[in-house]
Amino acid sequence: MAELTLDVLKNHLWGAANILRGQVDSSDYKGYIFDYLFLKRLSDVFDEERAKLEADPHGDPDDPDEYSVWVPERARWSAVRAQTENIGDYLNKAVGALEDENPSKLEGVLAGVDFNDDRRLGDARHRDALLSRLITHFSKYPLGNADLPEADTMGRALEYLIEMFADDAGKKGGEFLTPRQVVRLVVSMLAPREGMQICDPTAGSGGMLIECARYIEEHGGDPRNVSLLGQEKNLGTWAICKMNLLLHGLTDPDIRKGDTLRSPQLVREGRLMLFDRVAANPPFSLKDWGHEDAQADPYGRFEFGIPPRTKGDLAFVQHMVATTKDDGMVGVVMPHGVLFRGASEGAIRQKMLAEPYDLFEAVIGLPANLFFGVGIPACILVLNRAKPAERRGRVLFIDASKHFEPGRNRNMLRDSDIERVVTAFRDYRDVERLARVVTLEEIAENEGNLNISRYVDTSEPEERIDVADALARLREAETARDEAARRMDAMLAELGYGV
Repeated sequence: MAELTLDVLKNHLWGAANILRGQVDSSDYKGYIFDYLFLKRLSDVFDEERAKLEADPHGDPDDPDEYSVWVPERARWSAVRAQTENIGDYLNKAVGALEDENPSKLEGVLAGVDFNDDRRLGDARHRDALLSRLITHFSKYPLGNADLPEADTMGRALEYLIEMFADDAGKKGGEFLTPRQVVRLVVSMLAPREGMQICDPTAGSGGMLIECARYIEEHGGDPRNVSLLGQEKNLGTWAICKMNLLLHGLTDPDIRKGDTLRSPQLVREGRLMLFDRVAANPPFSLKDWGHEDAQADPYGRFEFGIPPRTKGDLAFVQHMVATTKDDGMVGVVMPHGVLFRGASEGAIRQKMLAEPYDLFEAVIGLPANLFFGVGIPACILVLNRAKPAERRGRVLFIDASKHFEPGRNRNMLRDSDIERVVTAFRDYRDVERLARVVTLEEIAENEGNLNISRYVDTSEPEERIDVADALARLREAETARDEAARRMDAMLAELGYGV
């Protein structure tokens, strides 16, 4: 058996997906794979922790409080592996028992998948054969903490699996995954710190929150000393988010279910909870976002105006601003239309730009074709409720649309591309053909239009022409032309053709 490196684990997980490809619809099989992985991982960690407790004279291996997750006997992998028939029914009861024993961490996370589904998995005989193949496949490698080469190996492998599912799902893949390079860019500009409360109101598979924790750790902080919260409307994606966070070692995030715009769940004593950092990639130009309820919004989220009925972009932005502390920041991925569309959206932008709000700190244009199933270019808005004094009354525009690595299916941001933008944001100064700091007065002259091309000229400078040199070369060419004409005339005369 090969050593369990990150690449081996990636191939192993995608190999499980290949067992179901062609037999189960691509929109359905990711749930089965995640549940199998989660069950195997939790069981192996449980066995690892149990062995340590049994070796400790003061340990109590039968005390559920001694474990990160208590795995009841029927949900342990040894019991799962022993099943030869009615496997779907057994798995349903196993994951149910696991949730019942760990309601605060796992309630609703695994129950959304039915392992006894005739419509998706076929009749009993076919279903048992398929589920048995997956059990055999996942039994190949132990997945305890001591079995992984690095602490974050499982998390990295899961990110790969989620990305592969998003690619396979095409356009729908963008609904639960933002490319990690874009997430890194957003988080690097927000620069979260230990002790903060951080929220993603459209959490997807949890990438923004995970990257915030990773950023804090990479900069010397303790990711356990941060509050991660979020909300996700799609219940299947919500379950993936919870599993993803747990498999990254983040055991305490608070991820709520529900529609953020119509029914925000991160509420305390009738008021919206407030956060130090809010980071998100909401669905682009959502048509049915809740326009009919916005005027009477009990939380007063739309103080800058009601967005159009069929475009919810600035509804999400205003929700994020409304849930940000007085010294907090927002980083949000948006379609370019929010920068220049007129009517109510134009009025909202102008109010957010004007004093006393002055919320826009930076607008960053991204390359096209970065996102799963979406070819259009997007932008990042960095909003700050407490802009530094030297940045007030100004907005930084960055055009990063030409800085990327072309790919076969999608373009990619390289580390150097991310660093270029982050450095420009931190320096907050003009950079030729990349960035420009623009006053609010100039933006007001453009009626609040934030279209990046209005402010940043990325065209290559025209080559300077030495007129004297060009004329000299022209004269040489004319002389050569005249000499060639004389030779041709002479040759024609010798042949008897008059000229």
